Parts: sequence; C-alpha cells; structure tokens
Amino acid sequence: MSEKKEPSVWEGFKAFLMRGNVVDLAVAVVIGAAFTNIVNSVVKGIINPLVGAFGTKNLDSYTSCLKDPCEVAKDGTVTKGIQIAWGSVLGATLTFVITAAVVYFLMVLPMAKYLARQEARRRAKEGTHEVIEVTELEVLKEIRDALVAQRGSGHDRE
Repeated sequence: MSEKKEPSVWEGFKAFLMRGNVVDLAVAVVIGAAFTNIVNSVVKGIINPLVGAFGTKNLDSYTSCLKDPCEVAKDGTVTKGIQIAWGSVLGATLTFVITAAVVYFLMVLPMAKYLARQEARRRAKEGTHEVIEVTELEVLKEIRDALVAQRGSGHDRE
C-alpha cells in the first residue's frame, strides 16, 4: 500500500504565502498605510484650516457638556460632569469621507472606466471578427456557386 505523505506545516505555510491573494492583500495593506499619510496630510493641511475659518483648526476642541458642570483638567481629562467630544468624531468622520471620496474618484472610478473601455474594445474586436467571418463565408459561397455554374455550363457545351 502506498500512503500519501501529508505536507508538513512549513510546506503548507509556504503554499499559503505564495498564493496570489495573500501577496495582493499585503500590497494593499502597504499601499493603504502610505495612502493614509496622504489623506491625513490633506485633512491637516487643507480641511482643518477651512474648518478653522469658521471656528478652530483643531476639531478635537469641539465638545458639549452633557451633565453640568463640566470641568477639564490641564491634562485634558474631565474631572467633573460628562463631556461629549463630538469634534473628534466629526474629524474622524471627515477623514473617512475624504478618504472614501479620494479612493473612489482617483482609483475606483478611473479603473471602472478603463475596464469598461477594455471590455468595449474586446466586444468590438469580437464583433469585427464575426462580421469578417460572415463576409468571408458569403464570399466563399459565391465562389462555390460561381464554380458550380462554370462546371455546369462547361459540361453542357461538351
């Protein structure tokens, strides 16, 4: 009896790492981390100053007191009352929306348009080949009919 030897844990791990989706995921994480720095720079350099034109550049300073009196120590901790830091939530939300918009408009939308153009070109090529094939078939039928007519006329003369 020949028994199949099961792959070792190391061989299985190597096979897992060499799959395309693991490498793609690793690349996506690295690119995402680098892209996060760009988005954070846009938020800090452009969005926060625009918001600062109406209030403050630091959205974290926007808070509301849920239970009076709210007292905040010098280190930023709330010593009395209940304080809601809605500014930091707003900042995180803005960062998310900006990130999503940049990813969509600079990556997803152009890629979708590119893929649609490629698909249209592929369909056009396939359509062109079909037309050529039909045309060639029609020409071959005409040639056959002409040859048959010539043979027929040639046999009649003899």
